[in-house]
Amino acid sequence: MINSLLLSAPLSSFHRPPNPKNLTLTLPAKPTSLLFFPISTKPFSSSNFPQFLIRASTRDTNTYASKEEDGEGEVLVGEDSAAFDLGKQKISSWIYFSAILGVVLFVLQVAWIDNSTGFGKAFVDYVSTLSESHEVVMLMLIIIFATVHSGLASLRDEGEKLIGERAFRVIFAGLSLPLAVSTVVYFINHRYDGLQLWQVQGTPGVHQLVWVSNFISFFFLYPSTFNLLEVASVDKPKMHLWETGIVRITRHPQMVGQVIWCLAHTVWIGSSVAVATSVGLIGHHLFGVWNGDRRLAKRYGEAFEVVKSRTSVIPFAAILTGRQLLPKDYYKEFIRLPYLTITALTLGAYFVHPLMQAASFHLHW
Repeated sequence: MINSLLLSAPLSSFHRPPNPKNLTLTLPAKPTSLLFFPISTKPFSSSNFPQFLIRASTRDTNTYASKEEDGEGEVLVGEDSAAFDLGKQKISSWIYFSAILGVVLFVLQVAWIDNSTGFGKAFVDYVSTLSESHEVVMLMLIIIFATVHSGLASLRDEGEKLIGERAFRVIFAGLSLPLAVSTVVYFINHRYDGLQLWQVQGTPGVHQLVWVSNFISFFFLYPSTFNLLEVASVDKPKMHLWETGIVRITRHPQMVGQVIWCLAHTVWIGSSVAVATSVGLIGHHLFGVWNGDRRLAKRYGEAFEVVKSRTSVIPFAAILTGRQLLPKDYYKEFIRLPYLTITALTLGAYFVHPLMQAASFHLHW
């Protein structure tokens, strides 16, 4: 939940050319390397064209293009999301990740969460003095978090050039994470404060609807955490241009997931504080749609314009209008370890809700 608080014009029709002679690929601007790896070695013919994987390195990330033998689908300009090859994982990298995670959690506990040593309670208490309204305080906490989080994201290009990718990620996480924790804890402790606008928790079917909606929202909310080693700066953090998986449904899955999460929790809780929280979070993520597209356009240029033209902000809009052509094995893009991990963590989060609520209550924020 922390994250919730916390090639080009020739392809504009997005159809495969019927004959290989008509295949035109224009790589993104300023490629630094181009490698062709033969995947099929069958004799050449118009009905049996050898497959190639084209890898073009642009700036600080990789883009991929593939040609399918059956002639269906699209040539990918962006990256394949949620791809995870267990055989390529280094044990040492995950040891470093575990150590870094432990250090981060320890520092967060001592410097922010623990009321006897941290600044978290003092921060929330100060914001609470600005208004007696829990709704206003909730909105102010969200605005503070959103300003820091989106502000630093907007400065990412300049910041990484100045101090490097890893150092900038440390600063970004070091400021965003404590503010996200404060916002989450305050929401849990005050979610039923204010006016009770409706009460539907006893209505048959509502709990099931809210549970399913919340479950689905997490598949949209966390596309970036597929790269945990980058999140912890074990691997060099990159700004990714995703194009497969959940991005085929919507180009901004985190915004869609946040909207679903907010609607589900607001329906269930029914308080004015819940409504204020949803307004703040949805507003922040709608801004993120514009800001995210702006940053990707600046970083990737023509490649992003291609991805943008065949994806949509509104879920399924690009698919329904024919701008997004799904491959036959599209479902395989979800049968991957990161999605299975999200499923397990989402189920786990549901069952530990009482523990989260108890921990938040004892902080008295």
